[in-house]
Amino acid sequence: MDIKIANPGPLGLCGFALTTFFLSSVNAGILTGKGDILVVIGLAVFYGGIAQFAAGMWEFRSGNTFGATAFTSYGAFWLSFAALLLPGFAAAIAGASTEAIGFYLLGWAIFTGIMMLGSFRTNGATALVFIALFATFLILAIGWLNGSGGAPNENIIHIGGYVGIVTAILAWYTALAGVLAGVSGGKINLPTVPLS
Repeated sequence: MDIKIANPGPLGLCGFALTTFFLSSVNAGILTGKGDILVVIGLAVFYGGIAQFAAGMWEFRSGNTFGATAFTSYGAFWLSFAALLLPGFAAAIAGASTEAIGFYLLGWAIFTGIMMLGSFRTNGATALVFIALFATFLILAIGWLNGSGGAPNENIIHIGGYVGIVTAILAWYTALAGVLAGVSGGKINLPTVPLS
């Protein structure tokens, strides 16, 4: 007997969107308090991390390789990012070089580029999320790799932050499309533009 599970995609997208929105607001220079970056730890662990990772596991159960790979990986990304901010970890972000953080972000840009190519077989809304996320990671990596005096290039980081906010909005839209389709039995469909 096959047990039907709900679509885990909107949960994964919402966890990703809110955590990305908050961190991107810090990167864009909208949130400028000294400890504002630390607020992302709770989001990164519980919503962007654990909830998104769980959504990835449920995507495996539903047979969606793309969703499983994306949500599980980005859930792990958020958990790893939170770990970088926790003082008990030896690789805390405060002690890392700008180059190390830049390479960390560059690695995620490469992974996102791979997933972006896969997204072109899903729908336009999902593809836009991955295009914007790829740009976000790449811009942030460039900002960290082009810093000076042990600090990133703030102008480039701000641009990456604003692109990240756009990424979050696109993810929320895509999540809303999935939620509305689910609660209406497929009668309410926001345009997502099927690509395959």
